Order: sequence, then structure tokens, then C-alpha cells
Amino acid sequence: MQTFSCRCGNPLFFENTHCVACDFEVGWCPSCHAIVALEPLESGQYRCSAAGCEAPLVKCHNYAVENVCNRMVAADHAPAPGGTEPAPLCDCCCHNDVIPDLGVEGNRERWAALEAAKRRLFYTLDLLKLPHGAPGDDTPLPLTFSFMADALPDQGLWRSVGQQKVYTGHAEGHITINVKEADTVERERLRVDMNESHRTLIGHFRHEVGHYYWDLLVKGQDEEACKAVFGDHENPTYSEALEQYYQQGAPQDWAERHISAYATMHAWEDFAESFAFYLDMVSVLDTAQHMGVTHTEYDGSLESLVQAFHQVGLAVNELNRDMGLLDLAPSVLAPPVHAKLEYLHELIARAGGSASPGAA
Repeated sequence: MQTFSCRCGNPLFFENTHCVACDFEVGWCPSCHAIVALEPLESGQYRCSAAGCEAPLVKCHNYAVENVCNRMVAADHAPAPGGTEPAPLCDCCCHNDVIPDLGVEGNRERWAALEAAKRRLFYTLDLLKLPHGAPGDDTPLPLTFSFMADALPDQGLWRSVGQQKVYTGHAEGHITINVKEADTVERERLRVDMNESHRTLIGHFRHEVGHYYWDLLVKGQDEEACKAVFGDHENPTYSEALEQYYQQGAPQDWAERHISAYATMHAWEDFAESFAFYLDMVSVLDTAQHMGVTHTEYDGSLESLVQAFHQVGLAVNELNRDMGLLDLAPSVLAPPVHAKLEYLHELIARAGGSASPGAA
């Protein structure tokens, strides 16, 4: 992720809606792909202030009304000014199927956190040029999201409301995230209970979108090659593997073959965990290069990607340890993990992608 500049010269960040120096409204321009100052027009629309762009824009409905987004929409996709039609949804919010119940206190803030993580996910997917069709597009597998809850917050605890349990997961292009994952305290409790090294909102999105890309890029197209690297997803069945994992846990030597303990559960989870780690690498290195933290040249190979990530990861790990925080990156990638990342690297390239951190 890069930083941007307000017209006053102050730096802008990916989540900003206002410049903290001049208080000018800012937003993501879909024309120049940047966070920019928004010049208000008499029509109620806005103009991008970036030199050479100056695109006419309107706010996404979830920016203008719900205040959980910061993206703009090209004005020619918006209803006529002064009309009664609602503002359109941006290229991220249009993927939503179910949003949190805004009648529950705190859910708007949780929704905003979920949307912020989703926008970062899409930024990385677009950086890699990976397809992710929206509903209504002429695409084989549109990507949609539901943010749902099966419990309500009550004095710092989440209590079941007796409805059907909501599992964070993916099915046929639809990703569901349990709203309580946007509660920092609850998410940390779950991380400790499940003995996970990390548990983050962006991590959930990257993992579940890995399942999406298995369906989109592997299913019925490259399954045998995928089996040769990740194992047979048909034997054992997913339900059998799930039951065994929660009864016995991960093998003690899981790190010799997998990126995480959960990746040992089933070949599909191994694929999704490895895919999420690949997105971690690309995202971290994109930020590191834009911030001048690393100058390692990327030559298009996985080896150079891993080497640069290792360089940045070791430095950030030590900084985190200085502050008593968790490590960012594993210090060593086992050869089988490297082979899985190589498969994903080639799969993304075939999908038209280009793993080029810092290119945005």
C-alpha cells in the first residue's frame, strides 16, 4: 500500500475520508486509482483534484449515507443530480449481499472495519490483476459477501441469540464473515483459544478468497496438478478431515510441510492458508517498497518475492519484539511450503496476474 498526497501537500492514507491538515474531504478515485482531495461542484458532485485526472465523481452510497466507505464512483454511473434515486455503490461495496444489523449498538463501527479490510483485499487482488466479478457481471463466478451474526454483544461478551450458527467461510463464490470477528477483544480471545499465531480481519478475507480462487481457477481445470502439491482434496472428505482435526489437532511437525497448523486439516485449507500467505507477502512488500523500507529488486520470480519478504519480515519481527508484539513473518519457509507458493505464483500468472509489489 502506498501513501498519497492531499492538494495541501499533507500525506493521505488508504482509509482517510478527510485530510487531517486542511480538513478537505478525500476519497478513492476510480479513474486515477488514488486517494485524492475532492473538489465539490455546484451540482452536488465532486471533481478529482489529481493533476491530469479531474474526473467527475460521486460518493459511494456507503460513503455518503452510511459512512463506512471512502470510495467514489464515476459520475456517469450515477443518477442525475437532484433526483430521488440513491447514490450507486462503489466497486467494493457492490459485492455485498448481507450487511450487519445496524440496529445493534456498535455494528456500524464493526461494519466499517470489515469494509476497510475488504478494500485492502481488493487493492491487492487488483495489484495482481486477479479477476473478481461482481453480481450482474458476465463472469463465471461472481464474488459476494455477507457480514452476519449469531450472537449479540453484552457487557463485553458475545451471547448467542438462539439462531442458526454463522460460520466464517466460503461457498460457491460467497464469503461469509461472522460480525464478531470485527470485535478486537473477541477476536483475540478466539486466537488464544485456538492457539493461532495471528487472527485478523484481513487474514480472514485473504483466507476465504483463497477458497474462492480454488473454485475459480483450479476446480475442473487444474485439479490433478493441485493435488500433486497440496494433496488429494477428495480423500479424505472435507467433513472427515474436519472431524479428525478437531479431535486430534495438527501433527507436532506441521511446520515441516505447512504454512500453519490449520493448513494440515485438509488440502483445501492448505491451499487457502498458502494463498493467504502469498497475499500477505505481496501486500507487505508493496507497502515496504512504497515506504522505502526495501529496495530489493523483483525479477518476477517467486524466489525474489520470498527473499524480499524475508528481508522485511526479519526487520519487522525484531521491531515487533522490541514492542512486545507478535512476529509478522515466519523466519523459515520449509521446502514443501515453497513448492506450494510456487504453484500459486504460476497459477496467478496464468490467470493474467502479475505479482509485482510496488507497481501500483
